[in-house]
Amino acid sequence: MGIKWLKNFGHKITELKPSLIPLTASKNSLQLCKQLQGLTLKNVAIKIQDKKTNKTIYEDFGEMLFTHFGVSGPIILSGSAHLLRHKNLQEKLQAGDIELLIDLKPALSEKKLEDRILRDFEKEKNKEFKNSLNELLPSKMVEQVVELSGIDERKKVNSITKEERKSLVNLLKCFKITISGFRPIEEAIITSGGIAVQEINPKTMESKIIKGLYFAGEIIDVDAYTGGFNLQIAYSTGYVAGGH
Repeated sequence: MGIKWLKNFGHKITELKPSLIPLTASKNSLQLCKQLQGLTLKNVAIKIQDKKTNKTIYEDFGEMLFTHFGVSGPIILSGSAHLLRHKNLQEKLQAGDIELLIDLKPALSEKKLEDRILRDFEKEKNKEFKNSLNELLPSKMVEQVVELSGIDERKKVNSITKEERKSLVNLLKCFKITISGFRPIEEAIITSGGIAVQEINPKTMESKIIKGLYFAGEIIDVDAYTGGFNLQIAYSTGYVAGGH
């Protein structure tokens, strides 16, 4: 109601959109996310990519979480803010062109990761492949990685070929989830959009159009990444507005 009222009084309103919101997985990735539900990955690198144009929409490093609907967590929430602004987004989501690429071992190059896998394999040469990744991955993820690798789970690690190892490395460096959209606006941490900042005096937070009217917090067209920045915007603008 406040936004409609201010628009009627002549203020310019930037379109309101949810921001910092979890992402949903498409049908072909949803089952995988459900199997990994509750698993938190720390110190991973992500890219949100438009596979049709090969354009990287967002990349980050940090913590993420698998859920029953897709993915969430700090780096996913920050990525959602960029994804929401991507050109022809709905069309691309429907076509399955938006992918989340997860590098599970960003500290290791492909060569170093392959060397690490070889060392693990050499520890117990007669182990079956399905029992060989527990030191490399979270236990909840092993079964899915084994299945996605295409390597026979019963195969002894000493008989895994170089090509199969490289396929495993590629999977760990580029674990893919296809994104279908966003969770409902009620689950968004913040709202993007609002009163145009050009119409506010930054020294007092007073409207330049309506004397005696002051703004603070999310009603202003200012938003930031997750991590307390949006709270700081609310506190700072509220303090300035309250002081005048």
